[in-house]
Amino acid sequence: MASDDIAQLADALSKTHVGDGDLSYKGLGLKLDNAESVEELVREIELYKDLRALRLEGNTLGVEAAQAIAKALKSKDQLQRCYWSDMFTGRLRSEIPIALRSLGSAIMSAGARLTELDLSDNAFGPDGVKGIEQLLRSPSCHTLRELRLNNCGMGIGGGKILAEALTECHKESSALGAPLRLRVFVAGRNRLENEGASALAKAFKFIGSLEEVHMPQNGINYSGVVALALAMQHNPELRVLNLNDNTFSKRGTLAMAQALRVLRNIQVINFGDCLVRSEGAIALAAVLTEGLPILKELNLSFGEITEAAALVVAQAVVDKPHMEKVDLNGNCLGEEGCEALREAMENMDKGDMLASLSDDEGEPDEEEEDDDDDDDDDDASDECNEDHEDDYEIVKENGVTRKEDSPTKPQCSVEIMSFLSCPSAEKLIQLGEMRTNLHQQVEESDPNKAADIFLKIASLYNEEPENKAAVLEVIDAVLKKLLSGTTLQSYCFLSTLLVKMGLLKGEGKMKKVPLVSGQLLCLEHAVQQDYFSLHHVSLLHTFVSKNSEALKSCSSARERLHSALEKTCNNQH
Repeated sequence: MASDDIAQLADALSKTHVGDGDLSYKGLGLKLDNAESVEELVREIELYKDLRALRLEGNTLGVEAAQAIAKALKSKDQLQRCYWSDMFTGRLRSEIPIALRSLGSAIMSAGARLTELDLSDNAFGPDGVKGIEQLLRSPSCHTLRELRLNNCGMGIGGGKILAEALTECHKESSALGAPLRLRVFVAGRNRLENEGASALAKAFKFIGSLEEVHMPQNGINYSGVVALALAMQHNPELRVLNLNDNTFSKRGTLAMAQALRVLRNIQVINFGDCLVRSEGAIALAAVLTEGLPILKELNLSFGEITEAAALVVAQAVVDKPHMEKVDLNGNCLGEEGCEALREAMENMDKGDMLASLSDDEGEPDEEEEDDDDDDDDDDASDECNEDHEDDYEIVKENGVTRKEDSPTKPQCSVEIMSFLSCPSAEKLIQLGEMRTNLHQQVEESDPNKAADIFLKIASLYNEEPENKAAVLEVIDAVLKKLLSGTTLQSYCFLSTLLVKMGLLKGEGKMKKVPLVSGQLLCLEHAVQQDYFSLHHVSLLHTFVSKNSEALKSCSSARERLHSALEKTCNNQH
C-alpha cells in the first residue's frame, strides 16, 4: 500500500466515531480495494469488544476488502445494525454479490442477531438480492426490525427473491416461537412493477407487523396496488404508507381506501403523483370522514384532482385533531379553484395546514377530458366491483370479498325486468305494490348499476300527484338502501352518479346520461330526507355549486336543488 494511501486512511480513521457500540466510517469516501487497504479498519473492528453497529456507508468496497472485513466480523456476535448504503460506487455489478455474501456469511457465523440492515443506494440489481438472500433467510435476521433497500435496482426478479426470503424468514422464525416482526420496509426506486410488488405483498400478509412501508417510484399499476392494499389490511400497526409516484387509477385507489378503513394507526399517507384522480380522491375523503383518527399528513399532489373533489377532501380533514399537512399541489384546480381551496381551509381555521399550490396544472379543458376517456386501457370499465377480471377483489359491505363469495342477487320478476329495460311512468304505476321491490335491484357494491337505476326512475318524475308519489316512493327506498352502508360505499355511489350526470370527470368509458329536470327534482326531495346525511349533502352541494354549466339544460330544477342543498347545509350546521 502506497505511503500516501496509508496517510489518507490514517487521517480518515481519526475521524471515525466510536461509542455506544457504534463504529462509524460514514461518508469518509474511502476506496477500499483489497485486504491491505483495510488493515486499519479490520484492526479497529477486531479491537471493538461489544460492536453493535457498523457504519460503512459512503465508502466503496472491493471483493477482497469486503472479505477481509467479513473475517473480522466473524467474532462479533453482538452486532445488530449494519448501515451499508452507498457502499459499492464504481464497482462491477458482478463483484457486489460476492462481497455481500462474504459479509452475510460472517454475520451468520458469528451468530449475530440483526435488527437493522440498510443497503440502500447500491444499485446491485437482482444479483445483489441473491447476495443477501441467505442472510435474510437465516436466524440472524429473525430479529430484523428495519430493512432498507432504497434505490437498489432490484427489478421484478429481485423483488420476487426478496419476497421469498422474507416469507421463509417469517416461517422459520415462527416455527421457533419468535416470528419475524419487521417494522420498517423501504424499497423505493427499484422497478418492482406489478409482479415484484405483488410478490412482496404476499410476504407482507404473512409478516403482519409493518409500521412503515416506503415503496415510491416503482412502476406499480393498479393490480400491484390492489395486492399491496390487501396486504396492508393484515398490518394493523401501520403508521406510514408511502407509495408516491406509482399509478393507482380508480381501481387502485378504491382498494387502498378499503384498506385504510381498517388501519386505525395511520399517521402519514403519501399517494402523491399516483394518478388518484377525482373519483379516487372522493373515496379517500370517505375514509377520512369515518376513520383515520390520528392522521397527521396526507399527500395527494399531482393526481389530476379537480377543484370540487379537492374541496371534498378539505372538508373531510377539518375534524382530524392531529392533522398537520394536506398536500394538493400540482392538481387540476385552476386559479379560481386554488383560491377557493385556500379560502375553504382558512374558513375552517386550517389555512396553515394546506401546502403550497404553486404547481397547479390548471383546469382541464373539455377537449382534454374527452380525449382522456380512451386513455385508460386498464381502467375502461372501472367500478367498485370489477366483473371482467377473475383475480380482482370487489368492495363489499364487510370488506373486500372475491367474486365467487358474492351473494346471489335477488330474483327479478318479469314486470320489474320489463320496467327496467324500458321504463315509463305508466309501467311504474302499473307495478303497484311491486314498486317496493325495485330497491332490491340495487346493491351498494355495484354503484354503476345503482346509479343507472336511480336515473331511470328519477327521469319519470313530474308534478302529477300519482306519478310524483310513485317515483318518490321508489327513490326514497333506493337511496335509503344505498346511503345506509359504509361511507366509502355511499361516496362510491354518489361519485358514480355525479360522473353520469356530467358533474365529475370519470375514468374509462362511462357514458353520461342526458339530464332531465325530474332527476334534479328527485334529488331536491332526497337531500331533505333523514337518510341523506350532512356529509352526503355537503358532497353533492360542492359539485352542484361548482358545475352549474353542466346543468344549464335544467336551470330551473338546478336552482331548486341548489336552494335545497344550501338550506339543508345551513340547517344542519
